[in-house]
Amino acid sequence: MLKPMSFRWSLVIPVKTLVAAKTRLAAATGPHRTALAVAVASDTLSAALACPAVARVIVVHADPAAAGPLAALGAVVVPDPDRGLNTALHAGAAHAVRLAPHDGIGALQADLPALRAAELGRVLEAAADFDQSFVPDALEVGTTFYGVRPGAPFEPRFGGESRAKHLGGGAKELTPDGIDSVRRDVDTPDDLRAAIRLGLGPHTAAVAALLGLATGPGR
Repeated sequence: MLKPMSFRWSLVIPVKTLVAAKTRLAAATGPHRTALAVAVASDTLSAALACPAVARVIVVHADPAAAGPLAALGAVVVPDPDRGLNTALHAGAAHAVRLAPHDGIGALQADLPALRAAELGRVLEAAADFDQSFVPDALEVGTTFYGVRPGAPFEPRFGGESRAKHLGGGAKELTPDGIDSVRRDVDTPDDLRAAIRLGLGPHTAAVAALLGLATGPGR
């Protein structure tokens, strides 16, 4: 059972231009690649908004074609300054501070199509105990979540071997049991198959069905 937190969270989700999204899935998805990118981001956003510890989700977008559907689902959308991923996250975090200075701030990758609200809640419960913390991806190379308590410096280090970068920056690594969906980002066909085994959200499942893929047990 999750313990009550003294604060809630603003989550920042960065969304690339659709032409640059999911290029490593191009061969497997064909003409549905951009639809898959929007669907994956939509399921990530929907699960995050369903988490009681989350007060709001701020999407930093580089493509109006993605911003529209995500805003319709309930995201606060702000433009990407187009100076790299961490700069985009800083822009979203600055907006979060203006909206709710007493909330925690988390950066969440946009490619978590199997994300469960309850599993994200476990992460945020654990993150509330540390000034800065992060969740490694399933391969233990990258990072899917980085968060800071209210008032702590927001210093995301995404890109490349970001797990090592976050550890080097003093962030606490979080790996509680039962957070597989938070760690399962999707960049390759193998990643997508692993997410299918966990159970896709409805937007991604619909695109996966167009691709002739089984969609798992559902979320």
